[in-house]
Amino acid sequence: MAVRKSSKKPQAEVIKQILRRCSSFGKKQGYNNEEGHLPEDVPKGHFPVYVGENRTRYIVPISWLGHPQFQSLLRKAEEEFGFNHDMGLTIPCDELDFQYRTSLIR
Repeated sequence: MAVRKSSKKPQAEVIKQILRRCSSFGKKQGYNNEEGHLPEDVPKGHFPVYVGENRTRYIVPISWLGHPQFQSLLRKAEEEFGFNHDMGLTIPCDELDFQYRTSLIR
């Protein structure tokens, strides 16, 4: 039996892909501030995520991408939705769980 190589990308590559998608998301949605990135209510160094059944929008710092609590949420998002869509980064958990997990990051 041949050993099959995993199709999973290294975590650093996944994080880079997320950052590229976040910075290009605003352009696709027609948000054209002077830097040509995200909507004006998203501060530099942050990106939006959508959480829960109602897809509530949260603005989170990019620094969270390296935190184990947030990385577990990213793995869930990748498993359920993948990262190849134009809907923004959607986290598949309920809002209370998201708020609890992110409270551990601060």
